[in-house]
Parts: sequence; structure tokens; C-alpha cells
Amino acid sequence: MKYYLIVGEASGDLHASHLMAALKVEDPQAEFRFFGGDLMAAVGGTLVKHYKELAYMGFIPVLLHLRTIFANMRRCKEDIVSWNPDVVILVDYPGFNLDIAKFVHAKTQIPVYYYISPKIWAWKEYRIKNIKRDVDELFSILPFEVEFFEGKHHYPIHYVGNPTVDEVTAYQEAHPKNTAEFIADNQLENKPIIALLAGSRKQEIKDNLPDMLKAASAFPDYQLVLAGAPSIAPEYYEQHIGESKVKIIFGQTYRLMQHADAALVTSGTATLEAALFRIPQVVCYHTPIGKVISFLRRHILTVKFISLVNLIADREVVKELVADTMTVKNMQSELEKILEDDKCRSEMLAEYERMAERLGPAGAPRHAARKMLELLKK
Repeated sequence: MKYYLIVGEASGDLHASHLMAALKVEDPQAEFRFFGGDLMAAVGGTLVKHYKELAYMGFIPVLLHLRTIFANMRRCKEDIVSWNPDVVILVDYPGFNLDIAKFVHAKTQIPVYYYISPKIWAWKEYRIKNIKRDVDELFSILPFEVEFFEGKHHYPIHYVGNPTVDEVTAYQEAHPKNTAEFIADNQLENKPIIALLAGSRKQEIKDNLPDMLKAASAFPDYQLVLAGAPSIAPEYYEQHIGESKVKIIFGQTYRLMQHADAALVTSGTATLEAALFRIPQVVCYHTPIGKVISFLRRHILTVKFISLVNLIADREVVKELVADTMTVKNMQSELEKILEDDKCRSEMLAEYERMAERLGPAGAPRHAARKMLELLKK
């Protein structure tokens, strides 16, 4: 069969590449054409447009590149019609992909499948109307989305497991834990490690890292190790480190997680990854005008939590310090609990196990591929 996939960022490229590999196993005759990235290209098929030509973040960049964005949408729509695939598979990236879904539904007979559903439970819930109208099958990687889509909105979906489970499991199987080797390879001290995961964007790093360093530096029996984002130059980190004693390592985030005793983590997939590596953590996310954001969060946002760990568990497993609650004093207090209070650590680790049970075992891309083939053959 012919599969047309569309992603708009690095994480989508990663998840789509695994899905494509699984589809090739289930369908040896699979042909791929895609708006995607290098990882998808490595699996095989035709890369029509790289996601780096699509990804504009923030109001001003989007406004400045409207002509390019519309040209890319037009090119994508024309290419889908010309190639006439058996299915269009959209991966996250709802701003672009929901427009494509609308076009494909209205102008063709090609089914639209959505892998990694848009997070409309957090914001823009009105998009459920577009999804019901334009998406034939929705594949979820978060178990609580089943109740949201099916229970609240009466729209059936397929929960296939979470690909982060696959990625962490595969890493652990391929890399047995050897802390002494990790310390030697990176010229670290012979001390337990506090990992700092300060985000992958410059603004996140600027806003979060200085206070994270101040808080973690209060524990001299531990060494601080910062996971460097691949898109950020070392010089940028140096601007925000100041006099703090911290080691930056690039390209080893999972390896760092494997050997860390605790972590300060900005919100995002990293919170889930840390939980799957069984690292006690504190979630920290600074925002400007913190009191205003805290008010909006309490009174307008439709979700109780910002971290995937707590959303999946449906309870506060890890402490979330967001907006005006993200202070050096609060971070130090929470770090002290997970470093020095055995009861607090063991309770968090036990909750991680329950969360992992909710996610289910590894195999999300394989489960999704098999379900897609089953539906297409009908």
C-alpha cells in the first residue's frame, strides 16, 4: 500500500520513523512519501519537504512566514492528490495537519488517520469538531485520552501504547547500566548526580536554568550534570551558568537519566522519560508574569496538571512548580524531599510503577501499524 505521512517537528520525525519501520514489517510492499525528516528518510521512501521548512514557532515568526506556510500547504495538498495514496497519516502538528485533513476529507476519497492525537484536552478543545468531521481513525499514545475522546466527546479512538516506553526500553536493553564507566567517559566526579533537564529552546533555558542551578547547588554531596540540547550551542549555556559548578554533556540525555539520582525537569516528554527511568524528579517551569499565569491555570485551563506523569497517573505523583510557585526556595525544599526522605522517594517510585502499568508494555508503533493495516484492508 501507499502511505503519505506528514510531520512538522523532530519528535514527529522520530515517532513516524518507528511507525514506518513497523508498517514495513506488516506490509512488505509499503511505499512511503512524506513531509518529514532525516529519520523517516532513513527508513525509505520519498521526502517531499523537510519539517525544518515547516516549523515556525510563535506568533511573530508565523506572521512573517505566512506566504511560505501557505505555499507548503498548497504543495502538500497537490502532492497528495497527485500521488493518490491508500491513506494519509498525520502525526501531531495540528495547526498544519488539521488543515490538510479538512482538504483530504472534502476533496478526495482517501482515508485520514491521525497518529499521536492533537492535545485538544489541554487547549483548543473546539477542534474536536474538525477531528470528528475530517479524521477517519485516531490513534492515541496517552491512556487518559480514551475517556476524553470516547467518554466526553463520543468519538472512538485506538489506544496503541506509548512510543516513549519503546524508546526507553530499547535503550535500557542495549545499554546495561555502568555508572563508573559513565563517570569516567565524561570526566565527572565520583559523586551521585542531580540531572538538570532545562528544555530544548533558548527561552526555556534562559528562564529555567539559572534558578535550577541555584537550587541544586545547595546540595554539595551531589554533582550537577546538565543535558545539553542538540540545537543549542555550548556558548549559550555558558551565558546562563555563571559561577555555578555544573558539567554539560551533549547527545547523552538517556545515558544521563540512566545514572541520575534525582532530576529537575522542565515540563514535556522529559518528565515521562525521567519517570520511565525511575528518577525521582521535580517539574519546574518558569513563565513571565507568573501570578497571571497561575490565575489562568487555576480558572481557565481544563487540565489539572502540566506534566505527563501526573496527567497519566491522574494524581500528583511529582511536584509541579510552575509560574509563581517556581522559586529557588521551593525547588530546594522539593529536592531535599526526593534526595533525603526515603519515604518520599519510595512513594514516588511506587507511583511510577502504577503509571507505567497504565501506559502498558512496549510496542506502540507495532500495535498502531497492525491496527492501521487491519482497518485499511476492510
